[in-house]
Amino acid sequence: MRGLLCSPLPMLLLLLQPWETQPQVAGPRCRTGPLDLVFVIDSSRSVRPFEFETMRQFLVGLLRGLDVGPNATRVGVIQYSSQVQSVFPLGAFSRREDMERAIRALVPLAQGTMTGLAIQYTMNVAFSVAEGARPLEARVPRIAVIVTDGRPQDRVAEVAAQARARGIEIYAVGVQRADVGSLRTMASPPLDEHVFLVESFDLIQEFGLQFQGRLCGKDLCAEGRHSCQHQCVSAPGTFHCACNPGYQLAADNKSCLAIDLCAEGSLGCEHYCISNLGSYSCRCRAGFVLQRDQRSCRVRDLCNRVDHGCEFQCVSEGPSYRCLCPEGRQLQADGKSCSGCREGHVDLVLLVDGSKSVRPQNFELVKRFVNQIVDFLDVSPEGTRVGLVQFSSRVRTEFPLGRYGTAAEVKQAVQAVEYMERGTMTGLALRHLVEHSFSEAQGARPRALNVPRVGLVFTDGRSQDDVSVWAARAKEEGIVMFAVGVGKAVEEELREIASEPAELHVSYSPDFSTMTHLLENLKGSICPEEGIGAGTELRSPCECESLVEFQGRTLGTLESLTQNLAQLTARLEDLESQLAGQE
Repeated sequence: MRGLLCSPLPMLLLLLQPWETQPQVAGPRCRTGPLDLVFVIDSSRSVRPFEFETMRQFLVGLLRGLDVGPNATRVGVIQYSSQVQSVFPLGAFSRREDMERAIRALVPLAQGTMTGLAIQYTMNVAFSVAEGARPLEARVPRIAVIVTDGRPQDRVAEVAAQARARGIEIYAVGVQRADVGSLRTMASPPLDEHVFLVESFDLIQEFGLQFQGRLCGKDLCAEGRHSCQHQCVSAPGTFHCACNPGYQLAADNKSCLAIDLCAEGSLGCEHYCISNLGSYSCRCRAGFVLQRDQRSCRVRDLCNRVDHGCEFQCVSEGPSYRCLCPEGRQLQADGKSCSGCREGHVDLVLLVDGSKSVRPQNFELVKRFVNQIVDFLDVSPEGTRVGLVQFSSRVRTEFPLGRYGTAAEVKQAVQAVEYMERGTMTGLALRHLVEHSFSEAQGARPRALNVPRVGLVFTDGRSQDDVSVWAARAKEEGIVMFAVGVGKAVEEELREIASEPAELHVSYSPDFSTMTHLLENLKGSICPEEGIGAGTELRSPCECESLVEFQGRTLGTLESLTQNLAQLTARLEDLESQLAGQE
């Protein structure tokens, strides 16, 4: 009959007497949705052998009416006396025949009556996912049927309350000498629907007759009073709401919210995953286009690839590219690397942004980036000296110019730097650079030695204080300033910090993972010209060789500006394409 969807338990509890003597049930079975059902059977010494045999037949009769299966009703059986024994857990069998075989082989324990211990085992073990119970988020009802014939020898009130609080519905069936007060303490409310008392094991089938009227309830979803936004799913005597694919249940357990699929991971997108109402699409970074598979990205400008291999500068030429080296350095036979800068001397101080917007994992990438610069330098007391300053809401000298004399020592110190977090006071950091970092007390060499002083500022956002005054002071003091921006760094601010021309002293990367391509540009720019250093006499700019050299540098600068302009044009084309695609 429509509207009478019932739990498997009540109908099958009609089968409580030995199977051979039970009447056949006419008409359709009382069925419901999935169910996790555990029988907790008292096998203490007070249960006589013939009574235990009646209990065994009761279980077998129940099983023959259940809709048993991995996606339907899962059944587990435990017995207890002074100890607890699992006859078979919820996930052990999916066939009724295997369950009956295990029940018929059951040997009673014949000791005390530790019902509280049995309930605790049921709660912590029998209904665990490891034992075959379905997870709580699956909303499959968990039902425990406790059958006992005596008074518990331990406490049951507290552990039964804990079990009920975990969502286990408890039915307490007392036979013959059972204590009614204990049954009421164990059972779920309302007690008149969950507590049953029969006079003897021979009459245990009466439990099924009473139980049938309790659990065979109406289909609440069919009545239309559920208020579920998408789907209503019936359960024994209750219901729960479910959502369509691409949505998840809201906190009110009725309405549905679109799932942000991209929050679970990249979902195969090479660059960016974009969520959209239970679906998603892939997009690429600037300079890349989406391939036909709609997941992977192809570089539009080959020089935007991190792995192009050029040590200093990459120049795209149609479907190919070529590598350039800065003036004074020769392209090596591999067509990618440049001759090393090992002759010049420089005092280099790095200002590293440690604000909270950088994030810890990106700060580690910044430290690795710094160490890659150090790898290229001839670090020694007589060669290149390196200092490191970190800034956020305050400024902290991690190590001054005069502290370490080898590249290995500098790299180890960089790796040990701890992330500061907080704000972005770039102006304060520039003041510290000018007033302290390049002092002889901090390890800078005297100005009379003509050792170049270089400051490199690394930041990922807008400064919270003014940078103009101390950026200008730094350049007035003869410090060659470089500015490296990542992510939300402000180009106007980077240009204000950097020395002229800005095209040679400002570098930018859209994110931390791709900033490695800036390394080659910085290496060539920071590296001083060969032969300029301590004790070197500067030549007259009017000498012929100086004029030729000046002409060469000028042509190199113009070529670099041309390449930067071409790359900027390509980036603008990419942005226009992205905007057109969004429209």
